[in-house]
Amino acid sequence: MAAPRSTHYAAVLRIIRYVKGTLFHGLHFSANSSPVLRAYSDADWAGDPSDRRSTIGYCLFLGNSLISWRSRKQAIPSRSSTEAEYRALGDTTSELLSLRWLLEDMGIPQPSSTDLYCDNQSAMQIAHNDVFHECTKHIEIDCHFIRHHVAQGTVHLVFIGSADQPADLFTKAHFPGRFRTLLSKLKLVSSQPP
Repeated sequence: MAAPRSTHYAAVLRIIRYVKGTLFHGLHFSANSSPVLRAYSDADWAGDPSDRRSTIGYCLFLGNSLISWRSRKQAIPSRSSTEAEYRALGDTTSELLSLRWLLEDMGIPQPSSTDLYCDNQSAMQIAHNDVFHECTKHIEIDCHFIRHHVAQGTVHLVFIGSADQPADLFTKAHFPGRFRTLLSKLKLVSSQPP
């Protein structure tokens, strides 16, 4: 706001075009959907050219219904794509645990572990490896947090290819075709007013 540039103006125009094109999109909650929780976590690496901070994104589904999502820039730049993805896994795990507790309070317990889909195999290996290396020292708290919930069976990490990752929508801009594909994975519905 203090020193706007043409790039900022272009970003605002892009946001306005997006909002205008999605006015009649909404979430659909099916009564026949299974009460099984699953989560998708993703991050870009150093995606912001001004400060090189990464953007994380996640989305959580109850059956086929999208019930929670988030996109935000990380507080500090990540030194690798694995670190960016691992920090995203930490945020997703926190949200996943909150929703598991909320669902249990509502009488919908999750008796088995919740699948958490991630497209970075290195981040998944860190979650399963209880030996700390020099490269993970700076993310040690996230390592302990995620590893604890993986070991307890609360979270089950599952690899998903980047092409199939719905949380990718929350981490970066996409071409229109890819954007529509990712949007369809979120099970959004579009309805025109009468």
